[in-house]
Amino acid sequence: MFSLRFNLQPRDTMRSRAPLYHRQRRPTEAETHAIPWMALLAPAEHERAAQDLKIADADAGEFVCRAGRPATYWFGVIDGLLKMSSDSAQGQTMTFTGIPPGGWFGEGTALKRESYRYNIQALRKSRVAGLHVETFHWLLDNSIAFNRFVMNQLNERLGQFIAAREIDRMPSPNLRVARSLAALFNPVLYPGVGEVLSITQQELAYLVGLSRQRVNEALSALAAEGSIRIEYGGLRVLDLGALRTQVFAG
Repeated sequence: MFSLRFNLQPRDTMRSRAPLYHRQRRPTEAETHAIPWMALLAPAEHERAAQDLKIADADAGEFVCRAGRPATYWFGVIDGLLKMSSDSAQGQTMTFTGIPPGGWFGEGTALKRESYRYNIQALRKSRVAGLHVETFHWLLDNSIAFNRFVMNQLNERLGQFIAAREIDRMPSPNLRVARSLAALFNPVLYPGVGEVLSITQQELAYLVGLSRQRVNEALSALAAEGSIRIEYGGLRVLDLGALRTQVFAG
């Protein structure tokens, strides 16, 4: 989900808590199985990656990555919801995308061993996985399947960022919400979402760059069209094709 409009962001209320990397732990077997690219690895590659994987619980408002800091890990979302954004010189925040369960991000930064050019912040309590950048490069050097996964990630993300520019120029809030929801249900980038996305209207408002009230109106319109169903704690997609291509008025 993308928005290049300026919007407010949840506060970082975790300043007094120990840094995320101080709270890391080894993944459980279930958490390892939830990582989509692990199943693609050969036994020796799988063992190397499993030994290096770390898990940490990020609280709502806590930053996983900050712009300007060197990339030491490649990150993914096991559970929860993150957002990618950057800050303007005036102190405002531009939101680029939301990252739901199953999504891995920052492979381009890790590949080039650069510093982050964006912030990654938890919109709610989230479980985050990290693979050290040295192991990331080792897998690139040794695993064809891993290379293909990373290439697919880069290609798919490029397509989404191009689409994001179009979404941001759309005059219809209903259409912006529809296309942004479709982006979050991308099966390549976010295989852990399935048919139901756990998200609140306020979280969606943060990501789209609209007010909560306007997002609520857009969701009601999309539900009336039969494209989604609003369920307790989330949204169920009934017609992903319509969210991607149909023109919604309003």
